[in-house]
Amino acid sequence: MPKVIWGVDSAAAVDQQLYDCVVNNFGQPDVWGRYLNTIPNVSDGLTKEEINFLKGKGVKILPIYNNFTEAIGAKAGKVAAQNALFNAKRLGVPKGVFIFANVERFFDVDPDWILGWVERMINSDYRPGIYFDPIEGPFNEAYCEAVVRNRDVFSKTVLWSAEPESGISTKRDFPTYSPAVPNCEANVWAWQYGRDAEECPIDTILVQQRLFESLY
Repeated sequence: MPKVIWGVDSAAAVDQQLYDCVVNNFGQPDVWGRYLNTIPNVSDGLTKEEINFLKGKGVKILPIYNNFTEAIGAKAGKVAAQNALFNAKRLGVPKGVFIFANVERFFDVDPDWILGWVERMINSDYRPGIYFDPIEGPFNEAYCEAVVRNRDVFSKTVLWSAEPESGISTKRDFPTYSPAVPNCEANVWAWQYGRDAEECPIDTILVQQRLFESLY
């Protein structure tokens, strides 16, 4: 069983109040998933000030790109990757960090988009990650076809599973690492196991040590 690290993700920007809420209710997070872009009524974009705040607390950042509403077509996949790369560089994210495309369960998804995202990312200073749902929605089929078409989709991409939802927990009581996975080869190194905590606007996540070491 791989070593796992506990943390959270949030659409809201991390300030002292949100940080204290998480620490007081759940424990000190070692990793925090945050979005690269501000999207009205969806997510606050990560800022350099927020990065400095989290780094000062010893928290690693898991960067997420979510400025898209469907995952269709190779061109769109490459454009999403290019925009993610631009924002990562703008924020000073170091080379070699995984950036996760946020593919929601209700998105339309095809293998061409996945190929476009992965191929553009692996030809950059960063590494491709994808947040996905292997149970609801079309991601599983699209991903497995993309793997057949280009082995880099498996060998160089890390996936972050949204299933199963076992419920929010504290840092001391997180579940055994057992995310749902695609029905083909995949590196599922992260799991969002709890969603929408009542006490603070966060989800709870687990990441494997090997991913943790390649975050910011």
